[in-house]
Amino acid sequence: MTDVLPPAELRALWDFADPEGSEAVLRAAADGASTMPGRQAELLTQVARAMGLQGHLEDAHRVLDALEPVTHSVAVRVLLERGRLYRTEGRLAEAASTFEAAAVAAARAGLEVLQVDALHMLAVVDGDRGELWTRRALDVVAASADPETRRWAVALQNNRAWDLMSVGRTTQALAHFTAAHNAAVEVGTAEQERLTRWAVARCLRELGRVTEALEIQRVLAGEMPDSPYVAEEIAALEGLIGRTD
Repeated sequence: MTDVLPPAELRALWDFADPEGSEAVLRAAADGASTMPGRQAELLTQVARAMGLQGHLEDAHRVLDALEPVTHSVAVRVLLERGRLYRTEGRLAEAASTFEAAAVAAARAGLEVLQVDALHMLAVVDGDRGELWTRRALDVVAASADPETRRWAVALQNNRAWDLMSVGRTTQALAHFTAAHNAAVEVGTAEQERLTRWAVARCLRELGRVTEALEIQRVLAGEMPDSPYVAEEIAALEGLIGRTD
């Protein structure tokens, strides 16, 4: 066991739908890493993240304040989690500068996964340059041989697609939704493959390609029978049949 926390190991400790439970798991893991200062500090940055997701922002800042940058990974993760807290607080300019510092520090240290995470967060908080930050993140992903880094293609393409669709650039959005689905097939999870397929169909509905969208959603209904999102899309699409295509 090394003093640096592998991203895949950290991912396995997280349940973003349950930040309170994740905090308990991460605290226990940090307690168990007391002989490895770097690993313990990285875990505590994630404790701060879980606290932030619960709205305990001041306490989360205090956790980060207490950490020493004993490794490059710790230093970058402190910046990342500080930036996420700033974003939650609405301090977007400070968040952007913090994420940019994290991206630079990660690149210098060769920490591709953290560099992409920082660039992804820049795209979120710096909307005017979102396309630039996403493109830079995708360049890192495309050049990487690391599976954890390559997994980021799914989220990056998906987020960019929704941004484009929100401003009416729907044809361009479809290209990114399709790229997100292709990435999910290649390097993502089964859940990501289904969710990105749903998003492709949703975009097709926006483009008036109702028959294609409905075919996709009906297949998804067989795979995800309890999904309200699939059911809602099918109802909407069936209501459009005969009025478009």
